[in-house]
Amino acid sequence: MDTTVTTGAEGSVWGGGNKPLNASYGKMMMWFFIVSDALTFSGFIAAYGFSRFKFIETWPIADEVFTHVPFFHGNYPMYYVAFMTFVLIMSSVTMVLAVDAGHKLQKTKVTWYMFATIIGGLIFVGSQAWEWATFIKGDFGAVETKGGQILQFVKADTGERAALSDFAKDLHEDRVQHERKNGLWFTSEGAGEAFSVNEVVEGFKANPNILVRTEMLTEEGEKTLLTRQQSLKELENAKYVIKGANLIRNEYGTRLFADFFFFITGFHGFHVFSGVVINIIIFFNVILGTYERRKQYEMVEKVGLYWHFVDLVWVFVFTFFYLV
Repeated sequence: MDTTVTTGAEGSVWGGGNKPLNASYGKMMMWFFIVSDALTFSGFIAAYGFSRFKFIETWPIADEVFTHVPFFHGNYPMYYVAFMTFVLIMSSVTMVLAVDAGHKLQKTKVTWYMFATIIGGLIFVGSQAWEWATFIKGDFGAVETKGGQILQFVKADTGERAALSDFAKDLHEDRVQHERKNGLWFTSEGAGEAFSVNEVVEGFKANPNILVRTEMLTEEGEKTLLTRQQSLKELENAKYVIKGANLIRNEYGTRLFADFFFFITGFHGFHVFSGVVINIIIFFNVILGTYERRKQYEMVEKVGLYWHFVDLVWVFVFTFFYLV
């Protein structure tokens, strides 16, 4: 039997005439990028989840870490993170409206909706930078023992965190900063550590209203609170005074928490910043009438796909990092 395929049939099957999902080349390449980037973020979040449950007894409680709101003093757990999330989701809504207006060739509406999306992105990136600075600076301070255990201080009468400045005693000690020129670059010390271990310990002894709590969680999900005698025994092993968090030490608990915080939120923040830059470029092209002359706003739609992806990733980061 003759099974020869005609040239016309070959052309219709293999000639590239059919567009996958009826999408253009540029849109398909954006989808390929999104899928590959989604796998990258999935790996990061999976690694975070593995570490979180491996060290679940010492993992910091997010409600006790992210309690800050700009220009307000007090304990507002997760309020500002929720605000950041709301702003980013609303920027995704304005992007949808921009894409829809582009399909209708409504240049003015595309311009305003793109502008609103850019403002939302800038607010989110700025908020994330502020959150980083606050996380690094810290509020209360803690002590790290020789075994690497983090000891925080609380007020016995109220159960609230106590800052080192509330009770540490100024002994007028001559402290030498750890500097590279002194051959101690591998144990560098930040300028923010205003108290020595001796000053913290002596201040603790002089203030009976202060107790120590460890990073270990109880069955109720709260950190272990020690008695005065237990606290004094633990402070005998104190080695470092720390305030805030960095890639070396973390006053909130295990160092892995800070490592993942900086890496995952920083990687996502880089994506948002890149999206803002791209949106600005597209925004000016819209103003100049580039897409109006082309009679199509596909570039707005392509950057919209990227922006929705960035928003969706943040929903997962917010859920697994801050809420769970």
